[in-house]
Amino acid sequence: MPASRKLGRTTDHRKAMLRGMVTLLLENGQVETTLARAKEVRSVAEKMITLGKKNTLASRRAALAYITKEDVVTKLFSEIAPAYADRNGGYTRILKTGPRRGDAAEMAIITLIKD
Repeated sequence: MPASRKLGRTTDHRKAMLRGMVTLLLENGQVETTLARAKEVRSVAEKMITLGKKNTLASRRAALAYITKEDVVTKLFSEIAPAYADRNGGYTRILKTGPRRGDAAEMAIITLIKD
């Protein structure tokens, strides 16, 4: 998966954080986080939705290997991916919300696009 930004974490911590955030995004539809994290989550989440559009046993197993909750994988294949069947990418939107109060980090909300 993508590794262009290190996000100030070790490799294992970064991968675990991204897995958790992608799972949360697919479960709730939106996540508020820093802009750098949102850009990394977008890349992985769009790949998971593309796997869901294939809807094969191999793609389901690949999604289960990355997403941490089985019910989220079921939701991905039954609800989320069919909603984007006629769309070629661009399943997420990042909205900047301004600096965080404590450390002035640029904050953003990443959401799934609903047509």
